[in-house]
Amino acid sequence: MREQLMVSAAETERLDALRRFDLLDTPPGESFDRITRMASQIFGLSIAAVSLTDSDRQWFKSRIGVEHWSVTRQKAPCSQVAESCDLVVIEDFLTDPYYHDSALAKAGVRFYAGAPLVTRDGFGLGAMCVLGTSPRQAQPSELAALRDLAAMVMSQIELQHAFGRIDPISELPNRTQFIDDLSDFARDHTSGERRIAVLVDLISVDQMNHVVRVMGQAAIDSMVKAAARNFRLLIGPQRKAYHVGATQLAALAPDGMDEVAYSDLLTVRAERLRKLGGPDAIGTTVIGVAPFALGDLPPTDVLRIAQGAAQDARSKGKLFQIHSNTLDNASQRSFTLLRDFEAALQSPSGFRLVYQPRVDLTSGRCVGAEALMRWMHPTLGPISPGEFIPLVERMALATPTTAWVLETAVSQMARWHAAGMELIVSANISSTNLHEPDFASRVSQVLARHGVSPEFLELEITETAVMNDAEQALRQLKDLAAAGIRLAIDDFGTGYSSLSYLQRLPVHVVKIDRSFMGDLDTDPRQLSLVTMMVLMAKHLGHRVVAEGVETQEVLDQLRLTACDEVQGYFFARPIPADEFIKWTETRASNLAVG
Repeated sequence: MREQLMVSAAETERLDALRRFDLLDTPPGESFDRITRMASQIFGLSIAAVSLTDSDRQWFKSRIGVEHWSVTRQKAPCSQVAESCDLVVIEDFLTDPYYHDSALAKAGVRFYAGAPLVTRDGFGLGAMCVLGTSPRQAQPSELAALRDLAAMVMSQIELQHAFGRIDPISELPNRTQFIDDLSDFARDHTSGERRIAVLVDLISVDQMNHVVRVMGQAAIDSMVKAAARNFRLLIGPQRKAYHVGATQLAALAPDGMDEVAYSDLLTVRAERLRKLGGPDAIGTTVIGVAPFALGDLPPTDVLRIAQGAAQDARSKGKLFQIHSNTLDNASQRSFTLLRDFEAALQSPSGFRLVYQPRVDLTSGRCVGAEALMRWMHPTLGPISPGEFIPLVERMALATPTTAWVLETAVSQMARWHAAGMELIVSANISSTNLHEPDFASRVSQVLARHGVSPEFLELEITETAVMNDAEQALRQLKDLAAAGIRLAIDDFGTGYSSLSYLQRLPVHVVKIDRSFMGDLDTDPRQLSLVTMMVLMAKHLGHRVVAEGVETQEVLDQLRLTACDEVQGYFFARPIPADEFIKWTETRASNLAVG
């Protein structure tokens, strides 16, 4: 009897083929709904569906005029279509010897036509079907159209599976499918309903690069396969797992679970989560938890904030991190600044240099200035160098930024020299500049173009930047010194350079960091430390500058240390070039009067 569903070997293979496509219990998609609407219009019937034949039910990927998402497979004509892989037409359920007492007949259905959804391997997945509440005949042209629509459905299924929908390593739906499913999910559920997206990041980028270099890509692939399998087991068959990044998996948390309850769940499962990639997997697993309201955010933003939360967890050394608006806003701002800074370099009207005077401690005269970059963002206003300079250095914009600073500073030096002000001007460079093979020659070209002698330009580099690649830095600094350019170690005392390297560097100036100035007038130990640094630097033949001098008391203590120069708010804040001229004139007059 047809109603006796015997699980034969062929049926087992058919069900396996169906489940490999990962369609069951997924949200409807507009690409399938469009075909279903066409079937309804062609037949002039109000009921149509894309029906998939599971082991014990008919499940609808798309439906029109059907109240439920699934019905029993028993005496369902779509099951016959799937089993036979052939067209099935029932002109009148009430006169059909087999279907007259079926659930569809009892529900008032009188007409049915279904065309098979057949895989390339010949397995029937279900049917593209239309139903009516009155008996009727199907015209050959209608049935031909129904076959074409079934073929279109099958093409869409195979396309989604084979092209950009299933990751070949994990065999999980990928990022594109996650975004589409989340869009469909939001469409079919109440707007504003709270849900949680969870993203598992199996390994950091640095760790992954190390593993690939030492063990090869196959080690990462093996870890991802194991993690995908374990993640599916962990979340259970009722929830869908996705592979949304190279080593990132995602899912939605169970319905009705809030952040607190989900945090408790993650804590309980912490050990299993850490070992998703297998007991021998190399890497640190972290989890991003992203609460959101359906309809409030595009799916791409849901994924973005989940990935951001995972990054926050990794940076904090935690297993998981719940999305923080504060951290996300900071990341968004950093991205905006980085994007706009790069664009501004093409037309740098929002950039300017200001100059902080450097004063000889013995004579009180202004002997130089430090050029400092400022940025006026067109919409965000003034941006602190402490905010944009780290972004510049991290994102490989140091080369064009330093080029603009040097061009602007040397041009200003030329104008000052023409006016009789032969001051030394210092400018900061980064570790990136020390890895540019032609950096020294390009600096020399800027000086030559503006007619400024090299000894009037001083380039400042931090201890940390030098020690990132000490040998390369030494070669570059030697080239700069050979060109006659002055060199300074900036923020001295805060890095980790050794004396052996410091004595090898061809620097002229050591600038003691401002952090040592705060308690200089009240803490004898601080004064002893600064005195020692000054004497050591001078013993090595360097001129010493103290940064961050803000009070008379600190200045008086520095006079006891044999320091050569000072700069800081006690004398002047960084000021524009035209105001700098007035400041130097006023100071010279005051010294003359004094």
